[in-house]
Amino acid sequence: MPHAIEVESLEKTFGGKHEVHALDGVSLVVEEGTVFGLLGPNGSGKTTTVRILTTIIKPDAGVARVLDHDVVRDASLVRSRIGLAGQYAAVDENLTGKENIQMVGHLNHLPRRTVNTRATELLQQFGLAEAANRTVKTYSGGMRRRLDLAAALVGRPPVLFLDEPTTGLDPQSRNDLWEVIEGLVGEGTTVLLTTQYLEEADRLASTLAVVDRGHVIAEGTPATLKAQMGTTVLEVGLPSIETAATTARLLEDLGPHTPVVNGTVVEVTVDNGPEAAMTGLRSLDAHAVVPTTFTLREPSLDDVFLALTGRRTEDEEAVGLLPTGPSGTGVLPADRPVGAGEPR
Repeated sequence: MPHAIEVESLEKTFGGKHEVHALDGVSLVVEEGTVFGLLGPNGSGKTTTVRILTTIIKPDAGVARVLDHDVVRDASLVRSRIGLAGQYAAVDENLTGKENIQMVGHLNHLPRRTVNTRATELLQQFGLAEAANRTVKTYSGGMRRRLDLAAALVGRPPVLFLDEPTTGLDPQSRNDLWEVIEGLVGEGTTVLLTTQYLEEADRLASTLAVVDRGHVIAEGTPATLKAQMGTTVLEVGLPSIETAATTARLLEDLGPHTPVVNGTVVEVTVDNGPEAAMTGLRSLDAHAVVPTTFTLREPSLDDVFLALTGRRTEDEEAVGLLPTGPSGTGVLPADRPVGAGEPR
């Protein structure tokens, strides 16, 4: 299958008082017509990767190609073939929904008739037709995010970059957006998606890469990554820290990884949740340990990150590797200067 995106040994360092190595040799390949999930906490390098691939900033080293076009040498051509929707819906709240989409179309030099037709089509597709002539200041957060994604699709870009598109959305709005993304991929669009939600990556992406401090530390299908750590997390609450330490030793044979003690809670990743839970309960009962809580749950990004790195995502976020402000929206105009929006 042809490659829509190719990244080889990307490096990016930001200066200032404390020099930050945002990317340190990132490499990845995205096949056409698929969703590639870039998974990691804030500061891991996800947004920096997207900014380089969308020509907003230049890499210090390495090569990146989108549809076989170099993102530095062929920046204008790349911008004409991609769409970008960021972490925040960057729409003009004083314009109507229709006017926002038309504005993006005009910035991309599309014929007026095409712009008007696409605005009508997209507003209908994203469930915004009835609100087309309302100012965006009256829109809910979910409506704004859908409008932002619609604006990114005005020029029918074959490659779409979505930088944490569902951050801050309620569950229903998140599910609605997932359905839209699935529909786009079904029509042949290639999507590179950054996210902090394992559930989101698991549902949408055919391939995942986990990023840690500017490095890709794991890559594969969602099933492959889950198989590396167990498919379920057994979470046991105990009455004291001392009892938690004892319980961790009792449960250490249940799963592929050493149990993790977090205060008075012990977490164990396991392959067969119900069977492991019964075995664990029998072991605790045999040693007269009475848990305060006993829960089976799906693994989270934090669990994946802990299994791969030995630390939690909040430890990574505390490092503060890179500020993550708004990352832009819509189809980037072909005449937008490279370097616009570069973090200072």
